Amino acid sequence: MEVYLIRHTETICEKGVCYGQSDVLIAEPFDLVFENIISQLPVEAIIFSSPLKRCTVLAKYIQNKIKTISYNEDDRLKEMNFGDWEMKNWNTIPPEQLNPWMEDFVNIPASNGESFTELHKRVGDFLSDQIVKNKDKPVIIVSHAGVVRSILCHYNSLPLKDAFQNKVDFGQVIKIVL
Repeated sequence: MEVYLIRHTETICEKGVCYGQSDVLIAEPFDLVFENIISQLPVEAIIFSSPLKRCTVLAKYIQNKIKTISYNEDDRLKEMNFGDWEMKNWNTIPPEQLNPWMEDFVNIPASNGESFTELHKRVGDFLSDQIVKNKDKPVIIVSHAGVVRSILCHYNSLPLKDAFQNKVDFGQVIKIVL
């Protein structure tokens, strides 16, 4: 079974802003980038998307360009919840909060947010719930860097602490075969 993991394209946020589950828009124009993404996809697929706008704009564009078996949005595909840090510049987050998280992002949640382990669990729940049901068709997942890294950790049996070994660029398509 082919699974195509797609990270959303660049957002309108300034560099250095923490925007996990904040619903921010993508930068325009995006048609050429979207067409490049579509050129890497199968002609028919099931699409799953994070419900955040930066993903749904791309997912719906794909839905209009390929034969879509079904289109679904799933909250479990949202980026990590950064709680109190959402929409703040990383440099303004108090070091007494940020440093412990930086040392152990796997287990320590962002202030009033979630840890990478919590994200990984919900992504794992999505995989066991949705991917198993759709074994016979290609699947496209439009989501975020944290979610894609989590899926790649599942796929490659990579320890969560090593998740950042998985480089995931804006608009990148990663094909895996399950």
